[in-house]
Amino acid sequence: MNRRAFLMSAPAFALVSAACSQQGGGAPARTTPVFGTFGLDTAGMDRSVAPGDDFFGYANGTWARTTEIPADRSSFNSFTRLAIQADERTKVIIEEAAADNQAEGDRRKIGDFYTAFMNENAIEAAGLTPVRDELAAIAAIRDTSGLSRALGLTLRADVDLLNATNFYTDRLFGLWVSQDFDEPSRNAPYLVQGGLGMPDRAFYLDGGDMAAMRQSYRAHIVQVLTLAQIADPEAKAGAILALETAIAGVHATAEQTNDVRAGNNHWSQADFDARAPGIDWTAWRDGAGLSQQGSFVVWQPAAITGIAALVGSQALDIWKDYLTFHALDRASPYLPRAFDQEHFSFYGSTLSGTPEQAPRWRRGVDAVNAALGEAVGQIYVERHFSDNARTAMQALVANLMTAFGHRIDNLDWMSDQTRAAARRKLETLDVSIGYPDAWRDYSALEVRPDQAWGNVQRAGLFEYQRNIAKLSRPVTHDEWYMLPQTVNALNVPLENRLIFPAAILEAPFFDEAADAAINYGGIGVVIGHEITHSFDSTGALFDETGRLRNWWTPEDLARFEAAGRALAAQFDAYEALPGVHLNGTLELGENIADVAGLATAYDAYRLSLTGGEAPVLEGFTGDQRFYLGFAQVWRAKYRDPALRNAVLTGVHAPGPWRARTVRNQDPWYAAFDVQPGQALYLAEPDRVEVW
Repeated sequence: MNRRAFLMSAPAFALVSAACSQQGGGAPARTTPVFGTFGLDTAGMDRSVAPGDDFFGYANGTWARTTEIPADRSSFNSFTRLAIQADERTKVIIEEAAADNQAEGDRRKIGDFYTAFMNENAIEAAGLTPVRDELAAIAAIRDTSGLSRALGLTLRADVDLLNATNFYTDRLFGLWVSQDFDEPSRNAPYLVQGGLGMPDRAFYLDGGDMAAMRQSYRAHIVQVLTLAQIADPEAKAGAILALETAIAGVHATAEQTNDVRAGNNHWSQADFDARAPGIDWTAWRDGAGLSQQGSFVVWQPAAITGIAALVGSQALDIWKDYLTFHALDRASPYLPRAFDQEHFSFYGSTLSGTPEQAPRWRRGVDAVNAALGEAVGQIYVERHFSDNARTAMQALVANLMTAFGHRIDNLDWMSDQTRAAARRKLETLDVSIGYPDAWRDYSALEVRPDQAWGNVQRAGLFEYQRNIAKLSRPVTHDEWYMLPQTVNALNVPLENRLIFPAAILEAPFFDEAADAAINYGGIGVVIGHEITHSFDSTGALFDETGRLRNWWTPEDLARFEAAGRALAAQFDAYEALPGVHLNGTLELGENIADVAGLATAYDAYRLSLTGGEAPVLEGFTGDQRFYLGFAQVWRAKYRDPALRNAVLTGVHAPGPWRARTVRNQDPWYAAFDVQPGQALYLAEPDRVEVW
């Protein structure tokens, strides 16, 4: 099940909650907007471009020409700018903890985790010692039962079905624990396909550029095995790549993986033995700590069956070499410099086109956030998230909810039966702003100042055990699936819930001092987007309790799906690179959320004017500022490999094409006098309206 995130890196709303009971702390409110005199970056525009021909270029042309992608990044956009700010703030928090010899509790763990990662001399001196035990355990595997138990031991909750960007895992299977699709009162383990070192099956099976990528990946495998002094690396690399290619051959496609109904397959313990022979599933469950688990939701059943068959048919030594390589590859960023550099050379430079590796401090911040993120986040909101910002967000959310309700009420094609069900979903939507009500307890996590990779392994196991512990507990809807210092936003259809982390509540998305048109075009669209995810092509499959249930009349559903097909066709026509078109079907949920979210935010903006008209500021009307604010949120530049990967594997259209959402909005045509014959002009019958 996809949790629908707003960020473009990627395969998703109980009574509307008041904001969290804890206070943000002493962060001061700012009094001036970041951009311009009313929140818009006029200097970044290119007014020589006609809005009706290229609205992204009109809003962002000068910015696009003059902005260089940092050497340590594969792309740069509005999210990146805020992420850099959040990283720098987080760095201060972490480095203060590391320098404080008197720190205790979570602060001590934050400091020790960072200290271990930053001590390159100690990592160099340790050599391969941190992975020796894991490699020895792999070498000791003697039969299929031993292999199956080892595969169970590698299972981790590093696949998040609520967020399509995290479907990918190099472990043979991934796990996610959340409420059951069919019974919202209980939690269930969701098992998904994995096992690939590259991001998607297409990297193994397609021709053209992908054939060259496979050769680069093979060379990477050779180099990792060589660095570890593994015998016969060339032959073993060939066999490992062949095995992963076979795994890719049984994988579901990204489009199939996005199909929620197809993923709702409940398998008992007996079903695994009958439907997926090849793995000793009893030994696998024992290794995974799931011996007592009676059933699983199997997301891609054909893939699980195919992978199990490969476990049973491929030579044991090939599987051991495969596990050895992935153990080394996974640990490489925390091993001596030669391993770290090789890891970046392939995954950073070759796969994503990034020229330079990020500075070590930033990688350390990422590692600490991954392991102890809420402990860091608690300090972050105390310093950087004001009560004023939270109150303003509450008002914006309330206004957007009202506007979306009006849109439901005014749909002339929707029956009263479906409308009532949609209304129930909206009225029971839960909204969390800034940070969680209760912070995560890290007391059981051991962190040592001299074990960089050991800390990462223990943190991964801690998170896995935290997740599987939910299987024996009642369902709750209080978990935050993003950190407060994350620049993103979230819809959780299974919980009918929205999450807006503190770090996205900054310009250009939101500024307490900015013009209302800019805030509604920025964070207002984010809010509208996330509300819409409860009603998009995936969210619309769930009722107000999070149960996977059809609440539509057949006629209404047919009309809704027809609008979706029209929107998919619109985005299919966009060409990101020569011969590389966007995938409107894969992106459909996000594009529906953009279309309806933008329309809802516009309605909410007009409501905020209480019948009046906005003033003209620096030559721009209120409507013009609203749409320009939206387009400037989506300013983005990509290196070609990163853009290709985003189109191939992501559920979001890249930023410049998301900005074209305005083509479907009648008020945009009036605001910028867009006429027939201009490149972005759509005749009224061709403008897609979903909600």
